[in-house]
Amino acid sequence: MKILVCISSVPDTTSKINFTADKSAFDKNGIQWVINPLDEFALTKAVKLQESQGATVTVINVGDAGTEPVMRKALAIGANDAVRVNLDPKDSYSTAKEIAAVAQNGGYDLILCGKESIDYNGGSVPGMVAQLLNQPFVNASVGLDVNGSEATAVREIEGGKETISVKLPAVIAGQKGLVDEKDLIIPNMRGIMSARTKPLQVVEPTSSEVKVQGVSYDSVPPRAAVKLVSPDNLDELVRLLHQEAKVI
Repeated sequence: MKILVCISSVPDTTSKINFTADKSAFDKNGIQWVINPLDEFALTKAVKLQESQGATVTVINVGDAGTEPVMRKALAIGANDAVRVNLDPKDSYSTAKEIAAVAQNGGYDLILCGKESIDYNGGSVPGMVAQLLNQPFVNASVGLDVNGSEATAVREIEGGKETISVKLPAVIAGQKGLVDEKDLIIPNMRGIMSARTKPLQVVEPTSSEVKVQGVSYDSVPPRAAVKLVSPDNLDELVRLLHQEAKVI
């Protein structure tokens, strides 16, 4: 079984987010980049299938050369090889199109990814990949078993969980719960050393077509100063909530 895991390189959650002076782009200076946490759940699941079923695991990223350290970490976690599409992604469609092209040529049985990346939170790439490949798609999966040519995925729905069986090849988008957090793999020295020699192929994009273009970015407004109201002055509290906060 061949598994393709989609990896997004995202800012560490502790990074301070800034934009360029003209607010036309994200300022990458001083940012620590990590594997998108939801993709890490998918990668760990793929490595477990590698161990239990002898699967081969390939990670793919659409990005420039700056994403390669994150891809090497994915190789240290346990992936067999990696593919980087040499394109600075501008929208979900161009990203999905390049992933689908690699998947089509590679003949993968299963494509795993996080349900969304934590930077833009678009959540549209996995579904687009499945549509472009005309493959079954299960989103927000919290459980996955593979038996031969069939995959059984569990996804959360309002008020419970839903179990879905699909024929492979298929696209599964996972989230927290796809594997236990305690099972997430921290690369050891042996894994880090072996990752240096694992193949990382760089391919050129199939096109430069972009459907959506970012125009400008704005930071979240700073929080206003807190006003303290005496617990015995309820009239003033009501006035502030009504006239200033406008929540009642």
